[in-house]
Amino acid sequence: MRKIEICCGSVDDVVAARVGGASRIELCSALDLGGVTPSAGLIVGAIREKGEMNVNVLIRPRQGDFIYTPHEVSVMEADIAAAREAGADGVVIGALLPDGSMDMATVSRLVRAAKGMDITFHRAFDECADPFAALEQLVDLGIHRLLTSGMAASAQEGLPLISKLVRQASGRISIMPGAGINPGNIREIAAESGATEFHSTASDKEETLRVSRLFGPLPRATKAETVRALVESIR
Repeated sequence: MRKIEICCGSVDDVVAARVGGASRIELCSALDLGGVTPSAGLIVGAIREKGEMNVNVLIRPRQGDFIYTPHEVSVMEADIAAAREAGADGVVIGALLPDGSMDMATVSRLVRAAKGMDITFHRAFDECADPFAALEQLVDLGIHRLLTSGMAASAQEGLPLISKLVRQASGRISIMPGAGINPGNIREIAAESGATEFHSTASDKEETLRVSRLFGPLPRATKAETVRALVESIR
């Protein structure tokens, strides 16, 4: 069965994802920075409004790269514990070493902290040095899902690599394309990649946003009609 995951940055986004028929959400804050760990209140609000959807919480202590200090790893472990306590279904994690290889020590710690939860490895993967070796390491760690754009600016551009990863994974881990997925391209991405899960913000890129004089524009909101169009496109 094909599934749509929606990246949500507010409780209103969660409601739109639910109304549109999404299977799961990735909850985060600061989408314009690639996403960081959401607040405790946002997690509670998302779980209250999730309906039948699963809620996976992004565990990322800051913007920027994915090379973490011991203090940052401790923060991520605490955030996983807090997400679990709040009732989240899963977490979204990732860490690399300076040479672009998987930080197996850190990722192993995070996997242990999330034992029993659904675990996605996020787009840190798209900055790794050897995607095929990294994929095998994720399988060995027992991670359930990999979110990737195929190491490109968008999943459509990264389709050749995504298709290779789906074949290599061979059902041992779900390969979930993400970045730039919309109702106009999801069928092509599904057909060419063989993937069964897809990640999108389901926002309107043409929407005119309110802008703060000092602090910039509002984040783009998830649209229930866009979620519904995504869901219907892969039925």
